[in-house]
Amino acid sequence: MHPPGTNPFLFSGKVALVTGGTSGIGKAIVAAMAKTGALVVYSGRRAELGEDQAKSLRSEGLRVEYVQSDVTDEAAVKALIKQTVERHGRIDFVINNAGLEADPHPVYDIKLEDFQQVINVNLTGTFLMMKHAIPAMRAGGGGAIVNIASILGEVAMPNLAPYVAAKHAVIGLTKSTSLEEAGHKIRVNAVAPGAVNTDMLWRTMHDSEEAFEHIKTLHPMGRVAEPEDIAEAALWLCSEASAFVTGQVINVDGGYTAQ
Repeated sequence: MHPPGTNPFLFSGKVALVTGGTSGIGKAIVAAMAKTGALVVYSGRRAELGEDQAKSLRSEGLRVEYVQSDVTDEAAVKALIKQTVERHGRIDFVINNAGLEADPHPVYDIKLEDFQQVINVNLTGTFLMMKHAIPAMRAGGGGAIVNIASILGEVAMPNLAPYVAAKHAVIGLTKSTSLEEAGHKIRVNAVAPGAVNTDMLWRTMHDSEEAFEHIKTLHPMGRVAEPEDIAEAALWLCSEASAFVTGQVINVDGGYTAQ
């Protein structure tokens, strides 16, 4: 519980690490977290995009640092964690956002390499980040981990089996790890977005305006989420306002899963 009269969303002096931080939800989380006063280290595979983003945010007076990395490469993940601790002394928050969509196909028509790629990014990447960040977070006295899952980690949709399987597993991984870390002052939670207005969503819909309008109707609030909607939930789960929350999945879906 945060002291009365204090703002639990001021993260000055904290260090946050965000994966998949160069686009969509991740980009929104980087900006939102930096605006709280935290120093934000974020990773992604596209170096030019990441560096341009960092320059833009620093021009606003925000403290950010881009590191090119690949969450599916264990050596790269270890190096990202090590560099962050060496440069900034600690890691308080980890937001595992790096993700990859699945091109729609029925199970019998999915190539093994395509299935494995979705699992590697969405699930194995989350596992590797937690595996190597948790010892550093324990050494620093604790913190919070937020895994970006999906409502498709709780319900299913046809023709997206690799993505649905990966996100279901991310939720299981989140809950199991939360029990392991509860005694070490590390809270582990997940955010499960509904449809979010990102490039990933538009790629999945093959840039169809008709499909986008249909997806909006599936959400009782009559719209899809904006990346900032998800970023706000992630910030809450990192803050002292959620100090007694761990092992939970927060659905940010406009009522989709309540139906």
